[in-house]
Amino acid sequence: MAIYHLAVKSVSRSTGRSAVAAVAYRAGVCLENERDGLVHDYTRRGGVEDAFIIAPEGAEWAQDRSALWNAAEAAEKRKDAKVAREYELALPAELDAGQRRDLVRAFAEDIRDRYGVAVDAAI
Repeated sequence: MAIYHLAVKSVSRSTGRSAVAAVAYRAGVCLENERDGLVHDYTRRGGVEDAFIIAPEGAEWAQDRSALWNAAEAAEKRKDAKVAREYELALPAELDAGQRRDLVRAFAEDIRDRYGVAVDAAI
């Protein structure tokens, strides 16, 4: 039986968070935040099945995770800026890995199409 869970959270500077750090953790990668020079290395983090970026048409540069999230950080100048949003959702246990990926990809494409933004998804 599938359990419903969806939470939308803001990544806000006023709470001391950065989009680069949040994405590095979610995707299990190493990224450097060019704004403050901190390196966020989560390559040893387990549990990341897959991570991919869905970008709007004409924004092929956004396929580079570091370039995308450092650009998002640079675009916002205010100390209370909301630089990203996290969508956390439960995936049905009955789905296999391919079906989970297809479901997340469809959800990410819907967000991209609806809001015209790049989506960095991690399973």
